[in-house]
Amino acid sequence: MPKPAIKTAKPSSRRSPCPVSCALDIFGDRWTLLVIRDLILGRNRFKDFLASPEGIPTNILTDRLKRLLERSIVTQVSSSESSKHLAYQLTEKGHALLPIVKAMKDWGLTWEKGTRAGLMTAT
Repeated sequence: MPKPAIKTAKPSSRRSPCPVSCALDIFGDRWTLLVIRDLILGRNRFKDFLASPEGIPTNILTDRLKRLLERSIVTQVSSSESSKHLAYQLTEKGHALLPIVKAMKDWGLTWEKGTRAGLMTAT
């Protein structure tokens, strides 16, 4: 008997072949880079993301994690706390976003009065 085909989610179609446009299609919304920021800082469980000060709604967090999984930016692993709970970790592709997140942090510190880097000490 043949093995069933493994279903993989198809990324949504691109607006254009422009690399900036393609990148924005993946993480150019209000929440995705904040989830990536939290992963960089070592947060890896759904509840950890919900505890961030920005207050991401659960339905949006679920959607953003799904999109990051589909794009191979994160992967799911067993949590160190319990094998019943899942955690997320950045893939090599996800780790490649670190300089972008760091540059945004540095820009914010330089140009946006009242910002602080306490949340981004890992970069």
